[in-house]
Amino acid sequence: MKRWLIIALAVALLAGLGTWTLARKLAPAPASAAAFDPEQARLAIRFLDLLDAAEYEAALAMATPRLQQGLAGGKLQQAWEGVPATFGKRESRGEPRCETIDGQPLVSSRLQFAMLAFDARVVFDANNVISGFWIVPASKPSTATAKTADAARRERELSVGEEPLALPATLTLPMGDGPFPAVVLVHGSGPHDRDETIGPNKPFLDLAHGLADQGIAVLRYEKRTRVHPEAFAGNTFTVDDETVDDALAAVALLRTQQDIDSRNIFVAGHSLGAMMAPRIGERDPAIAGLILLAAPASKLEDIVVRQTRYLARLQGMGNAEIAKALDAIEPQREAVRQLAADAAAGTPLLLGLPASYWRDLNGYDPIVTAGLVKQPMLILQGGRDYQVTVADEFSAWRAAFATNPRFEMIEYPSLGHAFMTGNDPPGPKDAESPAHVDHKVLDDIARWVKGNRPPAT
Repeated sequence: MKRWLIIALAVALLAGLGTWTLARKLAPAPASAAAFDPEQARLAIRFLDLLDAAEYEAALAMATPRLQQGLAGGKLQQAWEGVPATFGKRESRGEPRCETIDGQPLVSSRLQFAMLAFDARVVFDANNVISGFWIVPASKPSTATAKTADAARRERELSVGEEPLALPATLTLPMGDGPFPAVVLVHGSGPHDRDETIGPNKPFLDLAHGLADQGIAVLRYEKRTRVHPEAFAGNTFTVDDETVDDALAAVALLRTQQDIDSRNIFVAGHSLGAMMAPRIGERDPAIAGLILLAAPASKLEDIVVRQTRYLARLQGMGNAEIAKALDAIEPQREAVRQLAADAAAGTPLLLGLPASYWRDLNGYDPIVTAGLVKQPMLILQGGRDYQVTVADEFSAWRAAFATNPRFEMIEYPSLGHAFMTGNDPPGPKDAESPAHVDHKVLDDIARWVKGNRPPAT
């Protein structure tokens, strides 16, 4: 799901901005630099000093009542101590820097661990009381701009779902009267914005503009865990609540738009969204086709362990060090596997997600479901993707459907998880280099959508 966990390693579940409980996983919201506030910096340093001293109750006393409630019951300690347990001993803590996210002031401090660097983000309310806290992989502020269009396009602001829990959305349209075929974009895991922003890059914005320039409308929307995290705070929820239901609502919304061809609406999911695309197609058989970008086929808990091992090797860790890092998450993987028989009391679950979420995933097989639905499918895979790999994931899709004419599968050897070029070897730093979704991917999607439009009746 990090940087965009795009199915990747999670850090912790922490409350933020008063109610945010889903960690930013590997997809932190981009922060913008702000004027230095000495008082906020002092308070943030004090808060982090207390965490380092294991004085968790004193740290909580600096927070708003709502945040205290969200981090009660040892959650703050579990999060703070869980990061080094998974990513190795902390080597340094950086100086505070003042930033904003969507106008909300915060102070960030860089935490360098043996395997990876993270940012500790301390959020403040209008009274300079700590109202949120989360830990995310270290990232640079987003400076991405959209790829310059070769053809004119227009955009319309919409809302997916019902108020007061609607999701802000953008419909990108080609110029002209239509009706146009359309694609709904479904995010990977983590609280993404509508552009699926990752560092300086915006893959969903690239897809929207690139497809609109080829005559295809695209609807993208803010993910529910980003806009309405309070709906998940301390509650049980499933993948349907996080992803599937909103994708179906987005499709239904497109069918009400006069300039959209209601019979030619496709769903394109990325990572977790790709994994769930067959379920989305199953729930709405009138969807014209499904596009799976970097689609997992394995169980999520196994992917988390695999990625932990890869990142450890990328950092030059030896076998003994890797085994120690895996010791921290293996019990959590086993707990997830045993959920049908109930995990041992007090056993933390991977990614901090509730048992209801894992049970939902345990009962779902994307390949089996893909074989049962009737829609055509386009399955795309980056050859340099270390999160959803060719060897472990794409090969399973090939083995199942290589001879099935309903499926088309394309591998792009030089592209990574976001279907952009990156570093060698591939790793988290790929997300720090400005790039765009490769034009070959845009061309293949556009060709496939146009070629799979249901015939007029």
